Amino acid sequence: MTKEIPPMPKPVMSPLVTERIWALPIGAAAVKFLSYLVFRSETGTGNLPSQQAMSVEYKVSPAAVSKLLDPLFELNVVLRTPSERSRRANSYSLHPLAARYESAEAMDDAFAQALDDMRSGKLPPLQLPEYQAVPPTQGAPKLRSVA
Repeated sequence: MTKEIPPMPKPVMSPLVTERIWALPIGAAAVKFLSYLVFRSETGTGNLPSQQAMSVEYKVSPAAVSKLLDPLFELNVVLRTPSERSRRANSYSLHPLAARYESAEAMDDAFAQALDDMRSGKLPPLQLPEYQAVPPTQGAPKLRSVA
């Protein structure tokens, strides 16, 4: 008789990312890269690998990673802090409101702490648009018959 191993709980992802990613004022490449970052981040802390490791894993140059990170830094979705290991390096993490968590309760606790930290100035606020609905497209598409 084999003992069944219960399935591991799936991490809970922030609704700010999963439900609002379409509203981010960034290009498709940066949105795709953000999806990679959320997947690759440490559950609970949002810590990310080094820029060099990101470039190897994502199969792009370090300069391309830097370019993909820039709009995410501007929105404060990804936070950059000086590394404790090197004066020339940075550490990266997802904003607590964009990270993933072990459970809904852990996410609620982290969100409450993040809101307190934003109010006190310890954490920058996310710079996201406040769309209530999907933004309209830019006019009618220009379709042509190919027949």
